[in-house]
Amino acid sequence: MKRAMNALAILIFCGTVLAQAQISSFQHVIVIVQENRTPDNLFQGLCTSPFGKSSSCSTSPTGSQYDVQTSNWVDKTSSTGTTEPTTVTLDNDYDPSHAHSAFTSMCDVDAAGACRNDGGANNECTGTCPAKPPYHYVTNSKSILNPYLTLVTSYGWANYMFQTNQGPSFPAHQFLFGGTSAPSAADDAEGLFAAENVLPDVSATIAGCIAISTTTVQMIGPKGENNKLYPPIYPCFEHQTLADLFDAIDVSWKYYAPSAGSIWTAPNAINHICVPSAPTGGKCTGSDWTNDVVLKPSQVLTDIGNCKLPQVSWVIPDGKNSDHANSNTGGGPSWVASIVNAVGKKAKCKGDKESYWDNTAIVITWDDWGGWYDHEPPTFLTSPEGDYQYGFRVPMIFVSAYTAAGYVNNDRMDFGTILRFVEHNFGITEGALNFADARASGNLSEFFNLSEVPRVFQTIPSPLDGDYFINDKSPATDPDDD
Repeated sequence: MKRAMNALAILIFCGTVLAQAQISSFQHVIVIVQENRTPDNLFQGLCTSPFGKSSSCSTSPTGSQYDVQTSNWVDKTSSTGTTEPTTVTLDNDYDPSHAHSAFTSMCDVDAAGACRNDGGANNECTGTCPAKPPYHYVTNSKSILNPYLTLVTSYGWANYMFQTNQGPSFPAHQFLFGGTSAPSAADDAEGLFAAENVLPDVSATIAGCIAISTTTVQMIGPKGENNKLYPPIYPCFEHQTLADLFDAIDVSWKYYAPSAGSIWTAPNAINHICVPSAPTGGKCTGSDWTNDVVLKPSQVLTDIGNCKLPQVSWVIPDGKNSDHANSNTGGGPSWVASIVNAVGKKAKCKGDKESYWDNTAIVITWDDWGGWYDHEPPTFLTSPEGDYQYGFRVPMIFVSAYTAAGYVNNDRMDFGTILRFVEHNFGITEGALNFADARASGNLSEFFNLSEVPRVFQTIPSPLDGDYFINDKSPATDPDDD
């Protein structure tokens, strides 16, 4: 009897040990930022076989249902009040406007200050534009979206990730990197934000602290886009970012992007990171810039392969792999899958026997809604931020060895929630920047359980693999051309 009791005690002890966290926190976090899509536009495939069943999508989701609407999109310009969406390819030949003015048109705020979200007012578009440009969704007729759909159904999906800002890429990337598009901490507190892409022409203009002197960015404040109250300014800002919090505690980071001066290379607009060589029109020379900004997106794949993955990475795609309408070539799903596969398939690093798959979290999101329809209206923050926050929904996928397959989260979140996750993971007080990270709630902790035994990695099938992207010699282009 005594032996039996001892054996039981050992079993209980072993069970307790096994129930403890496999790791205390992720050693690596990769934030992959794609371009300009909504759940309704890009993820209709979740609602159909083989990725979904007839009950897998609902506009009032319960359990693990995806909140993706496949028909009856609200349209105030229609005689019936709704429009049936039609398909486009991922590499389609037109681009709906996603300026702040387009957000205002599509949201169509009512007298009570709520977003009607009827979309029909926005017919701004470039390229070969059809009628009602926002009312289309990406077809998966050639299985081009399968890598994305596999990632969602194999890991975690956020039904309600909203972009923080109500506008395009330049401010969106500032929020993803530093928690704000305000020029300074004082401006953020007053609700004064950069609201648009840089002028006069994003496709030909260098952004940030190395822009020429005539470059400006439109501002928005508590009284809207009022040029008399908030005139456009030069796009070089000064405030803390997540990278500064990492530097303070010796957490390594890299920002992978195609070029130095684009609106998608967020560090170029932060003066103390860029350290421009001239007041305007120079080059970034700062040590953070030199050491931590990598102007070759595919290097993230070689860094993983060479056991040189930093603790935190932002990964911005080349234009042909960005998902941006009217400029991508359909490579985005394979590009994202190649990063996940590189992490999942990497053998243990020789020195410390580290296995990236067992200690890495990958957050995949899209920087803005791209002008496409999405049926879920955003809620607005209280004054002073509420005139510019929040924007429309964007997709978000969470991948880790500790994330349950098919997990769906129904909390409302924004880019600040991603920042809080990274802060919490590395022992930084959540909301430490006092920007979007402080205004957000939650920290993505529901997406993983570190007490679980890490899942065995299964390769994400994709038409193009990591070697393709590593060996691609075509000239790099920015993620967007507008």
